[in-house]
Amino acid sequence: MKIAVVQVNSTVGDIQQNLEAHYRIIEAAIEEDVQLIAFPEMSLTGYCRKEGEKLAFTEHDSRLNKLKTLATQGDIHIVVGAPIKIKGKLYIGAFVIYPKKPIGIYTKQYLHDGEELFYSSSMHYNPIIKLGQERISLAICADINNENHPRAACKNGSTIYLPCIFNSEEGIKKGYEQLRTYAKDYSLNILMSNYNGELWNMKSGGKSAFWNSNGELVGCLNANDLGILVAEKKKEKWATRKLVLN
Repeated sequence: MKIAVVQVNSTVGDIQQNLEAHYRIIEAAIEEDVQLIAFPEMSLTGYCRKEGEKLAFTEHDSRLNKLKTLATQGDIHIVVGAPIKIKGKLYIGAFVIYPKKPIGIYTKQYLHDGEELFYSSSMHYNPIIKLGQERISLAICADINNENHPRAACKNGSTIYLPCIFNSEEGIKKGYEQLRTYAKDYSLNILMSNYNGELWNMKSGGKSAFWNSNGELVGCLNANDLGILVAEKKKEKWATRKLVLN
């Protein structure tokens, strides 16, 4: 089994350019026989607050069509982020694009201070991705600040916890300690995706990483890497490798 996260930067508001970057990266992952790939928080639009209403995707947005085609043709699960409008409310969400069934939606459950001025939160959209013998729970950024979130993933029988985040250079230090602790305490393999570069007037912290269920850091990208971190399970042991993108 191969699962992967992407460390990339997105241009706020330039959805078409961001989509084109997603297509290229997904095609590279398909070449590597990756079965699931996840991008950072709001990867399709870039992290935003006041622009969220204008840039929002809908539940059945036609702009996802090519991603769905890639998922089906490449037999790959794709997790991408965006502001999502559902029944009149705006959420920070992630689309789960399955190769063989309809697109699912995850919504951020715990918001950062200030995000509540623009977005709602919800616990009602929380799919579990089943891949082989693995059960994968999603998280978006501030979700990991509340220990109830990974605890619930453990109680739900998940074996992999998949946070898609936007953390600064300072924030990623705290994030690493949190995720290492959760991996060990809740016996979760954790694969985390973060941005690199400048975004929202902030330097992203990068360092997308994978911890095994003993809390051991198996592999990570550097702060400035543009690339893919692939985690591969052979028998019962996980290993990682980096794919650097141009």
